Amino acid sequence: MIHKTAAEDDSPLRWFKSSYSDSSNSNECVEVATALGAVHVRDSKSAEGPRLGFAPAAWTCFVPYASQR
Repeated sequence: MIHKTAAEDDSPLRWFKSSYSDSSNSNECVEVATALGAVHVRDSKSAEGPRLGFAPAAWTCFVPYASQR
């Protein structure tokens, strides 16, 4: 897992939320952005706060696991 704060990241990322996110409570979900060699995840309530970075293979394994919970 890679951890960087927003201030340490100098590349613009395109963040998106799941289509399953509740539109009436848009700040209660995570946002995801992909970059070369990493998938970044952040809390939508704290867009300028810290984020987590995962290797693409780790993220690919995690998503099916999480979707079954």
